This record gives sequence, structure tokens and C-alpha cells, in this order.
Amino acid sequence: MIYTDNYAYMPDLETPRLRLRKLQMRDAADIYRYSRDVQVARHVLWEAHRSIGDSRAYLRYMLRRYRNHEPASWGIEWRDTGEIIGTIGFMWIQSDNAAAEVGYSLSRDFWNKGIMTEALRAVIAHGFGSMNLNRIEAQHETTNPASGAVMRKCGMIHEGTLRQRLYNKGRYVDVELYAILRKDYSDKRR
Repeated sequence: MIYTDNYAYMPDLETPRLRLRKLQMRDAADIYRYSRDVQVARHVLWEAHRSIGDSRAYLRYMLRRYRNHEPASWGIEWRDTGEIIGTIGFMWIQSDNAAAEVGYSLSRDFWNKGIMTEALRAVIAHGFGSMNLNRIEAQHETTNPASGAVMRKCGMIHEGTLRQRLYNKGRYVDVELYAILRKDYSDKRR
């Protein structure tokens, strides 16, 4: 049985530099600070935020998902300052298949510092541990190879290119699909 209720799959997760926690309305300024950056929004399915109102709307959407026990994102909190610097979470969860997809975004100020690798490792450990998943997958646009590097560092295996898989910002884009199985994760931990 996989655990998909809000309390089982959305507890706070701690890493050496980060705390993954549920977002709150008080995080609007932090979300806006990085979400307005067109480079951050370039490879994700949302548009760069044009106002703090966009960030508040996003937070209301996340809070609804938490209340409805739907797959959602944690805020990535930088422990030194308490600032939200990104998000990571499950895009979907399939109970019948014990599978889920993870997605993430991060403030450009924190790129190339191993932060997303640290966050993704925590989410993968939680997915196989507390949630009892069998498969966790992720995808990235082919034009964003840095995201693939994060996935590989976390033990995910490239499974192929999905041609024109997504429609993003006015064009169809190819994506690279990665996944890690419970067995892969267990084998690497031995």
C-alpha cells in the first residue's frame, strides 16, 4: 500500500542545508522573487510571474491541493535564512502502480550549488521509504541538460526521449525521461 494522504506524504523533510515544507501565504514575496525570472520559468510549464498577485494565486492553488490531499509541492527553504528558494514535489501519484512523477524549480541565485540534488535525494528517499513507492520518474526538456545531471546524480536512469511530449510556451518540446526504481535505490544504498 502506498501512502498518499497529506500527512503521510507531505511531512517536513530536512537536509543539511534545506527544509522542505508546505508552502504558506507568507511565502508570496519569496516565490515572486525567483518566479518572475524568465530564465527560471523557461523550462517549466508555468509563465514567469508578472506580479506578486501571480505568486499569491499559485500559493492559493497549492493550499487547495494540500487541503484536498492531492499531489503537491514542498517549498524549498534555505535553512540559513528561512527564505523559500524553490519548489519540489509530486506532479502525480498512481496508487495502483505505486508510481509518481517529481518536478522542481529553483531560484537562479542557487543554481550550480548542488541544492536541487540535495532536495531531490530527500524526496526520493521519502518516496521509497514513507510512501512505499516502487517507481519515481522525472522529465526535463532536452534543452535543459542541467536538470538531467541532477536526476543522474540522484541515481535516476535515462529511459528515453519523448518527442514533442509537452506543449510549452507556444511550442511542442521534446523531453528526456528518467526514473529510479525501489530496487535501484536499495541496491545503491548497500
